[in-house]
Amino acid sequence: MRAVVYDQFSTEPTVREVPDPQPSDAGVVVRVETTGLCRSDAHGWLGHDDGIALPQVPGHELVGRVHAVGPLVERFQVGDRVTVPFVCACGRCAECLAGNGQVCPNQTQPGFTHWGSYAELVALHDADVNLIPVPESLDAGAAALLGCRFATAFRGLVHRAALRSGERLLVIGCGGVGLSAAMIGVALGAEVVAVDIDAAALARARSIGVTHTIDSSGLDEAAVLARIAEVSPGGVQVSVEALGRESTMRLSLLALAPLGRQVQIGLFSSEPTLPMPRIIAQELSLHGSHGMPASDYRELLDLVASGALRPQDLIEHRIGLDEAPSALVALASGDRSTGVTVIDVA
Repeated sequence: MRAVVYDQFSTEPTVREVPDPQPSDAGVVVRVETTGLCRSDAHGWLGHDDGIALPQVPGHELVGRVHAVGPLVERFQVGDRVTVPFVCACGRCAECLAGNGQVCPNQTQPGFTHWGSYAELVALHDADVNLIPVPESLDAGAAALLGCRFATAFRGLVHRAALRSGERLLVIGCGGVGLSAAMIGVALGAEVVAVDIDAAALARARSIGVTHTIDSSGLDEAAVLARIAEVSPGGVQVSVEALGRESTMRLSLLALAPLGRQVQIGLFSSEPTLPMPRIIAQELSLHGSHGMPASDYRELLDLVASGALRPQDLIEHRIGLDEAPSALVALASGDRSTGVTVIDVA
């Protein structure tokens, strides 16, 4: 098969022929239709994940058709159109049995624990636990995006922070996952406030129904908090930090109303320091979100099927496999292109 491969961290990948993957006994091989270009892939390529072995094929957001099936798979067959959470659970441990496969200690992640979906074929493990059927009518790009950024944002807002209609939601960082969180907030009836330094990103946020946008370029912390207070006196009920920076995480927490809930989605390259006195005094809650188990996808898929949530509206660029290496390098270098890029493989 053809795949994007990197042999060293921070060295531009190449597209080349590599051996086809084979299904594990309880796994499948999927022929990739479309895969997302995600900032997590860039973190992996930069060497921020010490679990990655080289050479590696990146990619963890995908949709495709089952190409080969292991002998223990019961629920899926060749030809089925599927997606998968980026955290693939084992289905046997205590966390999985409690319904929390997204924190499975035996988890596998395509593009991290094994070769991923920037390829014509990708192996996925424990298929009966992790595969999610995808309707033929669903746009391939939208289906791919459900595997990581939309599932992570949905779990963070709905299952962790319990965002309610009519509450104010602050989203800091209008990249792919930030816009996903904003779009979900709008679909759930929240009043969304988005903060970014890029005018085009804020315009994209307004186009998906965000009520208030704040350009934070050139502003210090106090000035940004003052701008947020202008549209949400007393603070916001829920905030999302989607960049993975200590300064914006502080903003996300300091902008909360008493008893507010913060959702951390952005990934850090180093461990941040928290404003703990404020967290204690205001009884703030800090929630991580690490994807979503396959068993919880029905609510998200129903929201998409209803038309209230349209992940495809965030797709700005559709590229081919040969363009993926340079796009990954650009993303890791801080490319501020608005919207989302997907790689059409098939």
